[in-house]
Amino acid sequence: MTDLTPLNRVPAPRDTHLSDAAWQLIDEATPANTRRAYREEWARFTTWATAQQRTPLPATGETLAEYAAHLAGRELAPSSIGKALAAITKAHQAAGHGEPDRRGAREVLRGYRKRYAKAGGTVKRAPALTLTALRAMVATLDPDTLVGVRDRAVIVLGFAMGARRSEIAALNLADLEPHPEGLQVTVRLSKTDKDGRGRIVAVPYGSNLATCPVRAVEQWRTALAHHGREDGPLFVRIDRHGRLGHVATGRGDTDGRITGETVANIIRRAAEAAGLDAAAAYSGHSLRRGFATAAYAAPDADLVRIARHGGWKEGSAALFGYLEEVDRWRKNPASGIGL
Repeated sequence: MTDLTPLNRVPAPRDTHLSDAAWQLIDEATPANTRRAYREEWARFTTWATAQQRTPLPATGETLAEYAAHLAGRELAPSSIGKALAAITKAHQAAGHGEPDRRGAREVLRGYRKRYAKAGGTVKRAPALTLTALRAMVATLDPDTLVGVRDRAVIVLGFAMGARRSEIAALNLADLEPHPEGLQVTVRLSKTDKDGRGRIVAVPYGSNLATCPVRAVEQWRTALAHHGREDGPLFVRIDRHGRLGHVATGRGDTDGRITGETVANIIRRAAEAAGLDAAAAYSGHSLRRGFATAAYAAPDADLVRIARHGGWKEGSAALFGYLEEVDRWRKNPASGIGL
């Protein structure tokens, strides 16, 4: 009998099979919002490829370059084209085709970035939320309503944590642990924590009662307990009848959890009520940017601790971009040369 070694063994049919349970876990490795965005981008690409009589899977390098040029012709932001190419790559990998040839598409995108910049195109960024703006927004919220209590807790806790909107929406009541100096919040999943190790964020008491994140969260938890909700999501939907966590048939999570988009809407709505400039541009990311710039502007700012607190990767380009906005004036090299 021939000895079956790894070199001459013929793969059995089951060697290339993955169970539904395995596929489910692979699928869950990517955040739900990202999966949804990828599906939408993939659908757009396959529709275009079919109309152009091109094969979407596996796609050739020329097909991807042509698609990038097609998106550039629609004058999309370069970042949007990059996201579309990432979605196509993910689809190829999931189907077992490996990473497609994106060299031509990258060159198309590089050329388009230059054209986009020359034409005056800029990267749209959510404005950073300053403490002054934060106080103005909170002042518009009615503390005698469930919506007002919830929205204040969302805004001030999100700011104090430097959290992403998805992280705020994903919080559970069990993730909060009282501490003599404030509150310890466990962030179980985040964009930069692919393995789900989690991180603990220490949220101290605030010096201003109106914007104290610990007191705001405690008030909201009291309201939840009054309505019989002592476990499950921290932040839930509130319908126009004042019902907590109510979900219309076929819509939203059955536990009534708010979404990241809800967080963005809460912030935008409060910014508009406060009459802030460019209020419509405020989003969930405004909390994160605002925390980074406010923390870095503090006298005893510690860059490493800021990064750990907000869950930024070491050497994060995004974080350094936020801090550059502070240093642009605080450490301006032209300010002390005698002009």
